[in-house]
Amino acid sequence: MYIKKIKLCDYRNYEEVELSLDKKVNILYGDNAQGKTNILESIYLCGTTKSHRGSKDKDIIRIGCDEAHIKMYVEKEGLEHYIDMHLKKNKSKGIAINGIPIKKSSELMGFMNIIFFSPEDLNIIKNGPSERRKFIDMELCQLSSIYLDNLSRYNKVLNQRNHLLRQIKSNEKLIDTLSVWDEQLVKYGIEIIKARKNFVMQIKDMADGIHNRLTGGKERLSIIYEPDTDTDLFADKMKKNIERDMYHQYTHCGPHRDDLKFVANGMDLRTFGSQGQKRTAALSLKLSEIEIVKNKSDDVPVLLLDDVLSELDRKRQNYILKCIENVQTIITCTGLEEFINYRMDVNRIYRVENGNIIDENRSEVNYGY
Repeated sequence: MYIKKIKLCDYRNYEEVELSLDKKVNILYGDNAQGKTNILESIYLCGTTKSHRGSKDKDIIRIGCDEAHIKMYVEKEGLEHYIDMHLKKNKSKGIAINGIPIKKSSELMGFMNIIFFSPEDLNIIKNGPSERRKFIDMELCQLSSIYLDNLSRYNKVLNQRNHLLRQIKSNEKLIDTLSVWDEQLVKYGIEIIKARKNFVMQIKDMADGIHNRLTGGKERLSIIYEPDTDTDLFADKMKKNIERDMYHQYTHCGPHRDDLKFVANGMDLRTFGSQGQKRTAALSLKLSEIEIVKNKSDDVPVLLLDDVLSELDRKRQNYILKCIENVQTIITCTGLEEFINYRMDVNRIYRVENGNIIDENRSEVNYGY
């Protein structure tokens, strides 16, 4: 699977733009704050329904406009498909696949697999548990529609339960309805815990192998899933926490409090790891996503690298460049020097200047061997 073309209208700083992409390596280069990341964001949004920045639809629409439009053409299993997405200021986004509108945004998840890698991802070990849960959820949602449904239902029930806990403070009679939400929370929560546990079991060996190569054999990485509760203890723990939940008006138990632990040579990297160790572990985690997608979906993901290479040393840059072979990759950077120095094969080159994209795919330009 790969993206053939993307069209944007009134998206961020782009009034109207059309970009054709090669099935291998594509470069978007230019100074900072010119709109390079906006292109990657639009691809990720059109494939997953979510901005990697967490931006709301109304904030993505170009200033002075009421809506934005993304159209992305994808080749999958030898057939061309296209995704239409309309972003609106005061309404839910509209999405159509091959001209047929879908009722829920969640129906788009899994249609294609996209891995986004930005400098912020290198802080996944350093930041809080919510970032690590987000990593698991985004990958599992793309790979499993069942997980996506369970997660969506769990979050809705969790919000309803927390809302009820706030109401109980002024109306204690509502406490009798709490058990209804508890049963549903446990039901969907157990499925989430099982899926996350299985996912970590699959990814940990891949990440360990990558990490070992990145460190020259000096470190072994262990990724440990830390569920807030076990599946067989979830229901009892909910009952024990009722008074505490009512006092704080918040649900203290469940997979919304899960975490991942990263251990290198017996040391918890979250607390004691150096900046370099945390970045290497995060890089290992992100690169293992590629293999997970290949194994689970029998397909190859699209890889988006947002100015990541400049954040890494030569050794780790070289490793990434080896990993992207046979994977459609769209890379943003400020200059082409690093690719020229590595004599890396680049299939399409675009220069981005203040919302304009200049095609530099001249026949005389060759950055390969």
